[in-house]
Amino acid sequence: MKHNALHLVSVIVPVYNKKEYLEQCIDSILTQTYKRLELILVDDASSDGSGEICDSYAERDDRVQVIHRENGGPTAACVAGMAAASGGYYMFVDSDDYVEQEMVSEMADRLKGAPGEIVCCGYVMEKQRGTERVGSGVEPGIYEGDRLREQIKAALIGVEKKVIPLSRCMKLCEKSLFEGNETFYDYSLRFGDDANLMYPALLASSRVVVMKDAFYYHYRYVAGSLAHSYDAGLLAGVERLMEILKRTAEEKKAPDAAAAVTREYCYMLLYVMKNELRAPDQSYRKRIQTIFGEEKIKDMLQNTPISVTERSNQLLYMGMLYPGGMLLRVLRLILRVYDKKR
Repeated sequence: MKHNALHLVSVIVPVYNKKEYLEQCIDSILTQTYKRLELILVDDASSDGSGEICDSYAERDDRVQVIHRENGGPTAACVAGMAAASGGYYMFVDSDDYVEQEMVSEMADRLKGAPGEIVCCGYVMEKQRGTERVGSGVEPGIYEGDRLREQIKAALIGVEKKVIPLSRCMKLCEKSLFEGNETFYDYSLRFGDDANLMYPALLASSRVVVMKDAFYYHYRYVAGSLAHSYDAGLLAGVERLMEILKRTAEEKKAPDAAAAVTREYCYMLLYVMKNELRAPDQSYRKRIQTIFGEEKIKDMLQNTPISVTERSNQLLYMGMLYPGGMLLRVLRLILRVYDKKR
């Protein structure tokens, strides 16, 4: 859809203590070549002055709306942003990331103007030591009907490399995709909040466009962020996420729901293994052996065939199956070297 038929796009940015990067993020949105957009900044009780930066932009640009709220986490902030949005399409940008000027315009051009559509682009991972382009795990093109169900919806979870990342970012989504999904949301999730928000929306989609060579989104890899630091409650978070994904898959009638959820649980345990190897104390081996020696998890791993092709995941998977002390020490050393290089 060429933008002589401009749809109002609501860009929603959850903000929590990202003062260092916030202005670059906001500027990259307000300088978009696509002009019919509104920017909703949801300040989730920031304490570093981020809220004041948001207010200063709202004073200067009437496209900017600021919501100040009690801290409730990123999913709750996104839901608050959607409730305040006027646009027919939503785009989410994290407050420590930024986007290319043509992102909204190029993605809006792929819209058909129909309910239930999503346009997906790739992203650039910004690391300390350079950048890396990341695309989708499926061929670029338009997915509808059986093709959408078999090639996209059947592979959203339960695979090593997601055909489409479950990130809320890098997507332009028609607003009705989020309606009625509140019963699936758990605002307390510290791990998997993106999947919690986007999995039901993607299962409800009727048309998905995967763009080719479209690396418009810049994801800032922050070593100290929740995704890359030790979290003592991660296993409990993964277990809660899997409960939610199971219910979502069943109620949204995902293809092969039960098997996909079980495989996804196995893949999520790779994150648990990696997390425990990052623990700051020396009791990591005992915790890992306790987790992966538990009968339920042990039986699931042994009886659920999954494909593990990435070298780093193969090593972690070996540690999950055979959590011996020497192997765990080697894996911990390898992970420390890897983290330093990132």
